Amino acid sequence: MVQAVLYHKLDSVYDDITGEQYHFPKMYLSRIEQTVGDWIVYYGPVPKEKGRFYSGIAKVVSVRPDQRQDNHFYAELSGYLDFDRLVDYSESGGYEKKMFRPDGSVNGGRSVQAVRLLDPSEFAAIIHAGLANPDEWPDRVDTPGAENVAPGFGDVAQAPFVGDEQERPIITQLLNRPFRDAKFRQNIRKIYDRTCAFTGLRLINGHGRPEVEAAHIQPVEHGGSDSIQNGIALSGTVHWMFDRGLLSLGDDFSILPSRQLNYDVSHLLHRDMRARVPEAPHLRPHPHYLAWHRNEIFKH
Repeated sequence: MVQAVLYHKLDSVYDDITGEQYHFPKMYLSRIEQTVGDWIVYYGPVPKEKGRFYSGIAKVVSVRPDQRQDNHFYAELSGYLDFDRLVDYSESGGYEKKMFRPDGSVNGGRSVQAVRLLDPSEFAAIIHAGLANPDEWPDRVDTPGAENVAPGFGDVAQAPFVGDEQERPIITQLLNRPFRDAKFRQNIRKIYDRTCAFTGLRLINGHGRPEVEAAHIQPVEHGGSDSIQNGIALSGTVHWMFDRGLLSLGDDFSILPSRQLNYDVSHLLHRDMRARVPEAPHLRPHPHYLAWHRNEIFKH
């Protein structure tokens, strides 16, 4: 097993779903087969940003042929997690040793390769750079004896991604559910500006912590990923209704109320019954996850 970088572009002609499947031609088959059971890093351009960036990680589960297109294959992925910041491939002198010549110039032959195998040290450096930012609004954590502390004074900051591999191995932390939940929540709250997409509510406590929650559209326990595109910011009550199928979302981001609702909640929602989602397409809920929610959770 070996780690690798996979090139991905939002408007690619390939049949990609970030964190779910990666579509590629046969020329890269031998490389991707080496990654099965190990982790890959997403890399490529980002809308409205100049340059190319590492943006997230996923684990390669298996490789299968494309039944509709000759000499093409799919890598099935799991465990996707967005970085909490875009990592420029050239920062700090560059993370991939073979990408740069001794004089610092880019190795053109290497840079055009859509699949690039990584040394463990290169993978570790990229992961540390992408998951190092602490949460600006961590959840409140009570310490022993905190029952006599005034509300809000038991707050502690989320620990950043630990750099000492001996103390806390990278892979162990990538698989750690509390760590992943915290990163998912951090990313969703940030891109939605701590505002509920369905109601427009933006309730903030005295320490700047938002009331809004990060909701998985397709829950992790049902095969959903921790991708930003599988998330949406919702206030507590709306999150409860969304998880129970009393509200859902169309591909055009129209809010869909269930006929099983025994109470008119329209006054709680945006008047035009449309969710407010990020402007950038790569940050919006993906139709793949929205369709799953409508088909599997929504009470029509």
